[in-house]
Amino acid sequence: MDREYAQPLDVDALARGVGMSAGHLSRQFKKAYGESPYSYLMTRRIERAMTLLRRGDLSVTDVCFEVGCSSLGTFSTRFTELVGMPPSVYKDKAEYGTEGIPACVAKQITRPVRNREAQVSGRR
Repeated sequence: MDREYAQPLDVDALARGVGMSAGHLSRQFKKAYGESPYSYLMTRRIERAMTLLRRGDLSVTDVCFEVGCSSLGTFSTRFTELVGMPPSVYKDKAEYGTEGIPACVAKQITRPVRNREAQVSGRR
């Protein structure tokens, strides 16, 4: 999923490849990674989308399809959930935000934070 994030997710095919049922694979995946295969894949797609949006040469719609999403609405909703702003706003703000920063550092500091990883303000 990390390498082929733009391909459609086929849990049944993944499960057959490792000799499990789709349900068992999904449960084991969630146990290991803390999220469903679909959620994991969408996070990878959003990470790649963030990189493409920072480049600034593609529209939000083009980025949506480039990362393997087939619905602009679903892409925008998930992007907003993970990043905290819609992709169009991110594109406008981020285009110059990482200028001069090495790509390997920019990737790390701009990585999306899943809801369960976000720190709750006021708690320690």
